[in-house]
Amino acid sequence: MPEAVTLNQAFAAAAGALRQAGIESPELDARLLLCHAASLSHEAYIGNVRQALAPQAAARLDAALARRLKREPVSRIVGRREFYGREFLVDRHTLDPRADSETLIEAALAHVDREGLRHAPLKLLDLGTGTGCLLITMLAELPRAEGIGVDRSPDALALAAANAKRLGVAFRARFLASDWLDAVTGRFDLVLGNPPYLAEAELGTLAGEVALYDPPLALCGGKDGLDAYRRIAAGVGSVLAEQGRLLLEIGPTQATAVAEILLEAGLNPGAVARDLAGRPRLVMSER
Repeated sequence: MPEAVTLNQAFAAAAGALRQAGIESPELDARLLLCHAASLSHEAYIGNVRQALAPQAAARLDAALARRLKREPVSRIVGRREFYGREFLVDRHTLDPRADSETLIEAALAHVDREGLRHAPLKLLDLGTGTGCLLITMLAELPRAEGIGVDRSPDALALAAANAKRLGVAFRARFLASDWLDAVTGRFDLVLGNPPYLAEAELGTLAGEVALYDPPLALCGGKDGLDAYRRIAAGVGSVLAEQGRLLLEIGPTQATAVAEILLEAGLNPGAVARDLAGRPRLVMSER
């Protein structure tokens, strides 16, 4: 990056480099990386596009661009990702919160509202919590709810706890090391999860942003992609409250297979919710 460039010039150069490399959203990525490097909000950037970019910020931008050109996701470079209107810390130990998973939040809240439970003291369980985005979002939306997030990764649990603290729900959240339901006790009104659902053969087809930077354990669901659903279905009956609901994110071709797994485990598969692209994204079931 040449010296004494303005913010606008730095943005144009960064966007051009990303575009030439075939990055899908070069302008958006360039703005996010520039704002991060210069410690500016989007509004501050817009109001100061003719301001000179400080040398230290230019160096940070160069380093960030080098990482993005290697297909590292912007969220991992800046350490944050927005989910359901809230900003979550992210790192290499977890999946990024993705917009597709907001389908699960919408379905869970719609169920809560149908039952008139928005202000009830609900008990929530988040399986494979990762960043904690599902549990924390639900706790933020349900002011009297309490919940537990479980994960096999201690690093993921530490990140989820940090997110719960910074988003103001730590006093109603607990995080537990568990291989799915192995260490879980109690009964829960809502059990949520975004299990790994990719089949082993699919891993080689993933884009670099996912294949190189998402943790494999959070992606691969075994030979057919359904191992985690079998584990969850086998044990969830012992923790699901009498009128409780299980909501699991699925791959877009897995609705029938997951419904059959749940039915074989004695659960009643219910509605299938679709994401913004119209693909099946969620299976809801009950005892």
